Amino acid sequence: MLIVARWPDRHNLRSMSATTAAGPALGPLDRALGLFSEVRAGEGARALLMLLNVFLILVAYYVIKTVREPLILNTEVPEFLHGLGIRGPAEVKTYAAAGQALVLMAFVPAYSWFASRVDRMRLIVGVNLFFVANIVAFAVAEAMELPFVGVAFYVWVGFFSLSVIAQFWSYANDIYTKDAGNRLFPIIGIGMTAGTPVGAGLAEWLFHAHVPVQDLLYLSAALLMVSLGLYVAINRSASRPGASTPAPAPMRGGDGFALVFSNSYIVLIAVLLVVLNVVNTTGEYILSHLVVEHAEAMAAADPGFDKNAYIGGFYGSYFLWVNIAAVVLQAFVASRLVKRFGLAGVLYALPLIAVAAYGFVALGATILIVRLAKTAENSTDYSIMNTARQLLWLPTTREEKYKAKQAVDSFFVRLGDLVAALVVFAGTTWVQLDASGFALVNLVLIVVWLALAAALVRRNRELAEAAA
Repeated sequence: MLIVARWPDRHNLRSMSATTAAGPALGPLDRALGLFSEVRAGEGARALLMLLNVFLILVAYYVIKTVREPLILNTEVPEFLHGLGIRGPAEVKTYAAAGQALVLMAFVPAYSWFASRVDRMRLIVGVNLFFVANIVAFAVAEAMELPFVGVAFYVWVGFFSLSVIAQFWSYANDIYTKDAGNRLFPIIGIGMTAGTPVGAGLAEWLFHAHVPVQDLLYLSAALLMVSLGLYVAINRSASRPGASTPAPAPMRGGDGFALVFSNSYIVLIAVLLVVLNVVNTTGEYILSHLVVEHAEAMAAADPGFDKNAYIGGFYGSYFLWVNIAAVVLQAFVASRLVKRFGLAGVLYALPLIAVAAYGFVALGATILIVRLAKTAENSTDYSIMNTARQLLWLPTTREEKYKAKQAVDSFFVRLGDLVAALVVFAGTTWVQLDASGFALVNLVLIVVWLALAAALVRRNRELAEAAA
């Protein structure tokens, strides 16, 4: 008898693969999210809740961030501060930004102390309620027109924004295994990249509708309360496939800064983020300088030219395309880089793009070249590099995921901003660098960045093998 074997068609192959020993069939949500990354049976619902959670956090933050600007820029400076060189809101804003780093030096140990005394969920509830109470207090203070609310709010936003996002990713690192995190973090990150333009657009629309500032703050507080509800729902599913065993007991003692400096792997993460921020902030200075220079040249040639409208239009378009590119990269590129190349695929992407970007700037810094370079750099930073930053923490301990990550993602990120300010100051006052000169400085820093990335990939692999 002749037996003819038929090769199964595509539909049958999917059916067979879904019902093998690997697990049950994929649900509709698992299959839908599979468009962006590999999702296994039962993982889709929790991943979607995580995506929605970080989306709401980012929307709330960008509403708050938008409120921050008129509050700080409308601050009246008393005459007795004029003698200290603080004559207007711009100077107040500069010194307030420096004050954020000082506040973080106190906040990180306080966060570590609290984390050592409560379980995971009480930590998240406590910190979220603390921030909600802060927002309500600022709304009341603004309604009462209390003095210096803008300054205090500006400093507060500096550590709120970093802390609340760092805690979300600490939680994600805690409930997902390394394998699940590699597959699902790119999907969850879509909520983060999408929340940025939605939050900014919502704030702009509300301001144009003349909604009072305090009402915008109440809206942000309400969004954070919805986020807290999502945390509760997610935590109930923390023992399902793809998650680590829930650990309700309090974490061991240890300060966030001490945990950073006691682990060479985390020190490398901290230094890498400092260098990344210096490169990025210096690049923003190059772009800002060229935009203002170009606007002034056109205003000199045409007395009727509206310089403010040009600058506003330029940055509106620039931010729009950065955000569009970031969402596309997060949705369709990040997960594929992780699947094909592992951590190295997402960790090397940004410095390699930055090498090309600042190489072009160094050769000829026209405003178009710098804009294209910064669009590529920032969109990759907000998507692919953000995924890499979160994947780096998967092989660390629970204490390190919460306490050390809080220190690195808040204080060391702000430290990078301060170092960048010193680089710009030195480049403009001591050696008179132009845009090409600053680009060369960035290229030197990117070489250091690549060396740090190589060391992190090697150490991450060693930690993963040791834990296996």
